[in-house]
Amino acid sequence: MRIGFDNDKYLSIQSEHIRERIGQFGDKLYLEFGGKLFDDYHASRVLPGFHPDSKMRMLLQLSDMAEIVIVINAADIEKNKMRGDLGITYDIDVLRLIGEFEKRGLYVGSIVITHYEGQSGARQFKERLERRNIRVYLHYTIEGYPANVPLIISEEGFGKNDYIETKRPLVVVTAPGPGSGKMATCLSQLYHENKRGIKAGYAKFETFPIWNLPLKHPVNMAYEAATADLNDVNMIDPFHLEAYGETTVNYNRDIEIFPVLSAMFEAIFGESVYKSPTDMGVNMAGFCIVDDEACCEASRQEIIRRYYQAINKVVSEGIGESEVLKIELLMKQAKITTDDRKVTVAAKERAQETGLESAAIELADGKIITGKTSDLLGASAAVLLNALKYMAGVPDDVRLIAPEAIAPIQDLKVRYQGSRNPRLHTDEVLIALAMSSISDENARRSMDKIPELRGCQAHTTAMLSEVDIKSFRKLGIDVTSDPVQMRKKW
Repeated sequence: MRIGFDNDKYLSIQSEHIRERIGQFGDKLYLEFGGKLFDDYHASRVLPGFHPDSKMRMLLQLSDMAEIVIVINAADIEKNKMRGDLGITYDIDVLRLIGEFEKRGLYVGSIVITHYEGQSGARQFKERLERRNIRVYLHYTIEGYPANVPLIISEEGFGKNDYIETKRPLVVVTAPGPGSGKMATCLSQLYHENKRGIKAGYAKFETFPIWNLPLKHPVNMAYEAATADLNDVNMIDPFHLEAYGETTVNYNRDIEIFPVLSAMFEAIFGESVYKSPTDMGVNMAGFCIVDDEACCEASRQEIIRRYYQAINKVVSEGIGESEVLKIELLMKQAKITTDDRKVTVAAKERAQETGLESAAIELADGKIITGKTSDLLGASAAVLLNALKYMAGVPDDVRLIAPEAIAPIQDLKVRYQGSRNPRLHTDEVLIALAMSSISDENARRSMDKIPELRGCQAHTTAMLSEVDIKSFRKLGIDVTSDPVQMRKKW
């Protein structure tokens, strides 16, 4: 993939800009971190050259002055809300985040449980954290939030929340996902700090939408596709346009809440420090795009991937039709169809030729490899083996795994594990390949090519099993599937 983003420049100017914002406020800056900190694969897909851990690496440059506060909504704990990309609940992700931050040398100061109303799950989670000597603070639901500013900025509003004790000038407020209460946590702290005579400020760090790109730039449209389930809409920031005569892009929720935020700032400080939602942001990503067309093409591909994810959700779960309709509209605006995804076309052509479920993968050199379902392998497993053979220079007619090596695995699945599908999934075929590599040079060479699959594109003509989805994710392959249930012939 063509590089479109200068990651080194980003690390440099982003950290410097945050230092400047800290200096603007004096004693302390509460920085609301939107999106993912060290596994931002959406950003790396639409801004080729952006590293998934770029925000984390940038934060490490500020580690001497930064501490982390992780926020989780008590209601999300109670209903076991999941992170779709990782397949884990939000409370488990908080523990994962703590470990990941500390492993990298960042200081995690505390956890905040928001919207706390004595929920049993939240209470048990608090006790679990405290047994690990992790400080936990409670923030409560405020009736009429965010519109009832007089109540919010009072002892019965933010005043009821625990004051979070922090030690460092930069407090990074992050969360497992949206709706956790990061902004309210920051504002509550501004209220408490002001009462204590401590000068503190607020800023927001969110990569998308990129404020200094056009409203209908594919990068910003890809963000809308990614958040179609949240009904986020990119908009021209009217407050910024009025204040400065300058066109910038923000998204509807920040624009809608800005008058309330401005009123809160006035109630806390006597004046609003910001004239627009764009003013609140510190994102410098737009200044680091070095090949606009590369980013545009990557973003168009992301919109198509999001479309397939959404339409698969409708078929498998019976929900999300409005999400599909929104992304279809974005595709029309971007003037793209699913045929603009090369692997989609290749997989469908192979399926039409063979009458079997098929898959295609596009490799780094642009070569497209296909595979089909057989008695031994599913289409996903077949295309992986074919791709590895091609990259290793192994002739197409050479078997990497002998049929007699596959048979015992199939017997194990059907006879002892109760599976009705004898064909090997992707994880199973990779294990079989690893076993063959002990004695077979072709298999060993093919195994060595697995890391080169990261970043490749793939498509299947039938919806994947959860096992195959996880395998592709671990391999770093961006896979889409037709919204067709896999045919069962067993």
